Amino acid sequence: MRKFVLALALMAGTFFSANAQVDGKAIGLRFGSVTEVSYQHPLSDANRVELDLGLNSWQIGLTGVYHWVKDLSSVTDGLNWYVGPGLQVGTTYGGVLTNGFTLGIVGQIGAEYTFNFPLQLSLDYRPGIYLVKPSWMNFGSYDGICLSARYKF
Repeated sequence: MRKFVLALALMAGTFFSANAQVDGKAIGLRFGSVTEVSYQHPLSDANRVELDLGLNSWQIGLTGVYHWVKDLSSVTDGLNWYVGPGLQVGTTYGGVLTNGFTLGIVGQIGAEYTFNFPLQLSLDYRPGIYLVKPSWMNFGSYDGICLSARYKF
């Protein structure tokens, strides 16, 4: 819980830097404790939505995160960082005791680098809290660091 509050505090203090140019869509994979198919869609010059469909041995879930994208081109061209809130919905499976619906809120903060060719690499941290979960789940929060590789188009 402390990590989640810290991540939200970091997000709240991020709106003082320059906005980046969100230029185009991206699709790829997000690797962490769960491998996800990841899609990014621009909403404006500095905002986008990221949709991730993940599957592991006991759960399938869809996460949607709204990103404010900030420019770090003063460090190097192609470098941005992003932050935003989101929702996660999913279902657990694998037997009578494990079936159940999940709903949670997430936060995400990360950095991305887009090469001169259509490849984007990113590293992010995404904490979350379950608002609805099966009664057998004895944990109410989760987090993880993920590496993503996406094709920009």
